[in-house]
Amino acid sequence: MVSKRCIQTIQNILEEMRIPFNKVNLGCIEFQKPIEPALKNELKIAIQHAGFEILVDKEQQLIEQIKLAVLEMIYFGNNLNTIIRNSDYLSDKIGKSYAYISKHFSDTTGHTIEKYIILVKLERVKELLSYNEMTLSEISYQMGYSSVQHLSNQFKQVTGMSVSEFKALKIKPRTPLDELIP
Repeated sequence: MVSKRCIQTIQNILEEMRIPFNKVNLGCIEFQKPIEPALKNELKIAIQHAGFEILVDKEQQLIEQIKLAVLEMIYFGNNLNTIIRNSDYLSDKIGKSYAYISKHFSDTTGHTIEKYIILVKLERVKELLSYNEMTLSEISYQMGYSSVQHLSNQFKQVTGMSVSEFKALKIKPRTPLDELIP
């Protein structure tokens, strides 16, 4: 789950199935009590039908926790990464050392957490550019870049086009967040 809409979708499924739960967070459901295997299977099917999957594998759960923490940091952090280092934030959020989660992420996905953070930030930049409500300076500041030039250079390097070229496109190409790194 990567958004508030995802949380609402899961809550709706749980309510429709009359499964008591305490809360639904990004990537996690807290049930009021254990659910029976047959009902658990029905829930799994309903969740898959909605386009989600249930992760049982501990390694995949950790990867999803890391991805969700990055998404929260970028989308809801309000320039948090200029105040707290990304490594400290992720380490605190996951409850494990950054060295451990970084190695695990790289070994499992074939990409570094730093690369994933850049990809997520640039998707957010694309989104903000599409709204055409903020200047590039404002976007640069909100996303924690040291300068507009740094953002522009990274944007060009990763997307293959300049910010101006992107803004000039009628249809702005974006990548769904769950497809940035498999």
